[in-house]
Amino acid sequence: MLQISELASKEKLPIKFLEQIFTQLKAGGYVSSRRGKFGGYSLARPMSQIKFGAVIRLIDGPLAPIRCVSQTSYARCSCPDEIHCGLRLLMFDVRNAISTILDRYTLADIVEITLRKYRRDKVTPPFLHRAIPITSVLPQHKEALRSKRRAAARNRFSGSPGSETNNHPPKRR
Repeated sequence: MLQISELASKEKLPIKFLEQIFTQLKAGGYVSSRRGKFGGYSLARPMSQIKFGAVIRLIDGPLAPIRCVSQTSYARCSCPDEIHCGLRLLMFDVRNAISTILDRYTLADIVEITLRKYRRDKVTPPFLHRAIPITSVLPQHKEALRSKRRAAARNRFSGSPGSETNNHPPKRR
């Protein structure tokens, strides 16, 4: 269980701010809470089922940089010809790139990446008890497979001077 007061003191954040975030996360079904002296928050679903894009949309709202390209809160812009607006087409690409990347990663992926970097640098993670070996949290055989997937994903986004512009939402996998 994670207590908000403990997180607030470690991260030097206001308790009220964290309470608002955790209230949203609880309403979204990402965390559950328990009251009392030993209460706090815990994940309500497996880390592998928590996508970063969904959490950011829940807390911050749409990922689109401007509302006329938003899938969830579209609003017509002041442009007289929205279909041919170059800025809007550019922002479609930006929205699609942001969405593709954030929707690809889960909480489990980010924890795995973090632990791998700690292990590589031979540093004990500050959030793990010393009695828990890092290898028990991050198995070696999964790391190799994920590294290959990450490299392939990076190659798709790097090296291309620009992407094709389209007005379609990103494809779901």
